[in-house]
Amino acid sequence: MAYEDTLTGQVLASHLMEGRLTSGEEIGIRIDQTLTQDATGTLVYLEFMSMGLDRVRTRRSVSYVDHNTLQTGFENADDHRFLQSAAARYGAYFSRPGNGICHQVHLERFGVPGQTLLGSDSHTPTSGGLGMLAMGAGGLDVALAMAGAPFFMIAPRVSLIRLTGELPPWVGAKDVILYILQRLGVKGGLGRIMEYGGPGAASLSVPERATIANMGAELGAWTSIFPSDDVTHRFLKAQERKDDWTPLAARDGAVYDDVVDIDLSALVPLAACPSSPDAVRPIRELSGVKVDQVAIGSCTNSSYMDLKTAATLLKGKRVHPDVSLVVSPGSRQVLAMLARDGALADMIEAGARILEVACGPCIGMGQAPPSGGVSVRTYNRNFPGRSGTPDAQVYLCGPQAAVAAALTGYLTEPHELGEAPVIQEPDVFLVDDSMILTPPDDGREITVHMGPNIKSLPALEPLPDEMHLDILLKVGDHITTDDILPGGAKVLPLRSNLPVISEHVYALKAPGFAARARQHRAVTILGGENYGQGSSREHAALAPRYLGVRAVLAKSFARLHRANLINFGVVPALVKEETYARLEEGDCIGFLDLRRSVAESEQLTARTEDKGFTFESRLDLSTREREILLAGGRLNFQRRALSGEP
Repeated sequence: MAYEDTLTGQVLASHLMEGRLTSGEEIGIRIDQTLTQDATGTLVYLEFMSMGLDRVRTRRSVSYVDHNTLQTGFENADDHRFLQSAAARYGAYFSRPGNGICHQVHLERFGVPGQTLLGSDSHTPTSGGLGMLAMGAGGLDVALAMAGAPFFMIAPRVSLIRLTGELPPWVGAKDVILYILQRLGVKGGLGRIMEYGGPGAASLSVPERATIANMGAELGAWTSIFPSDDVTHRFLKAQERKDDWTPLAARDGAVYDDVVDIDLSALVPLAACPSSPDAVRPIRELSGVKVDQVAIGSCTNSSYMDLKTAATLLKGKRVHPDVSLVVSPGSRQVLAMLARDGALADMIEAGARILEVACGPCIGMGQAPPSGGVSVRTYNRNFPGRSGTPDAQVYLCGPQAAVAAALTGYLTEPHELGEAPVIQEPDVFLVDDSMILTPPDDGREITVHMGPNIKSLPALEPLPDEMHLDILLKVGDHITTDDILPGGAKVLPLRSNLPVISEHVYALKAPGFAARARQHRAVTILGGENYGQGSSREHAALAPRYLGVRAVLAKSFARLHRANLINFGVVPALVKEETYARLEEGDCIGFLDLRRSVAESEQLTARTEDKGFTFESRLDLSTREREILLAGGRLNFQRRALSGEP
């Protein structure tokens, strides 16, 4: 396709460092900003430190603490101290615990239209609501971007989501993205950037745009991006950042790979049913589902506008006695503004429990529902077990429908609450950056503090010429990174300790996986479609690699997880349906002449040593990715490139 007139193409072209901007070809782009959070950030900074540089080389890098804030032991506190000292040492800004969720704070305080942002969190596309090209990536890709290296991607297809009309009462931005997920599915954005336009886009505020861009991650897309227009200018001016604004829009005559037309005025309140973000139905079809818990917040719906809406609906009412309502403000700014205008008191008096300004229940850090309970959440994912309760039934919806459920005790059409509130976006937001620490000009004298739970990265050997791998596990379609390596209060504090966290690989889906892996020299996993969907957590690739997983065979891979596998020297091989059907757990697969195949071929030949049949798998790899796999991973490849070795 011709990129030059699309908004996406304009930003990509202005940041192109390597390759040609031709759809389907690999390109390397310059990254202006990076974002890390504490669940992934410790590994990112360990990776960055291993490169021997004195300072980050981006325009701005920000280290957030928002995921692992529940300090039941020393591990999280040690990680926070490490991250604060590492940020000061290497020139990154540090957002302290309690300042807010990375995506909400970055939208408020750092996002710049037309710049690129790479984050070690899959919901980094939130800043696409400001007109940034913001993408989630594995931590190693982020560490390399901090070092000034290009970020490599396949030049995407660009889909125009053309919006017309305006949202009717009781319908919000969450309903827009849920409708798109219902229409396109969790694989509908693979290989694409979703570019929003049309006259309806101007009717959406920046927080509404951010909600839509945030959940574009559930489509499997590279990212989502909105124009930077008068709406964007008003938001940045209200954040005292009007000088960061620049107008950006697609040019007349822009050509797209495809167009999805959406009439906003025709949408109705929707909910994603258990247990996938694309299992979407109108709430009117779900009335009568009894609710045990309601959770409002997360990076998707925790803006001032979202929570002011919830508070207005709760004012003077009482939460149903059978429902636990919890609220997580997205940032300290949001919490302070709610406290000052009385909205916080309205929520408390209604019976809401106000949680810390952090990710909290969305990442499984507290507030697990009761056994078999129904939880209605304004979050972005409802994968099985992510809430902390394996058999919980989690529904995703907007704040209006969430409040309706909290007040009635059932999934309820929000219009039954009466007249829809009209919330005006503030002319001025409360700006207080005192909990964002600016790095010194020279941090070389600063000591980086590493606690006993923080372990250095292990050395990874190059790809051998021959491998004999036992299929230790066969799984179905849409395996998530939560399935591969769970989150939650038990596992998240171990992100800095690879040997220990590896014990939890497939702990929920296939208990005993780690112990079985240790009994083998090298193993593989057989997966179905969209293997590794979900978060950017590189531990879901690195921890299996540590346990001896040297290849993953699957019908297809989610974009982020595939990149992480390659970064850590794990071969992602594509198999056909008939091959998947014939292979079973316990089969031993032999790969011969492996290095030549990875270096030169589109096919990888393997033979089952017990069944005696030979099959082909496909290697859909760029030249650079082949070199990374041969080297045993991206760090080995980068060190070799820096040293000038062949």
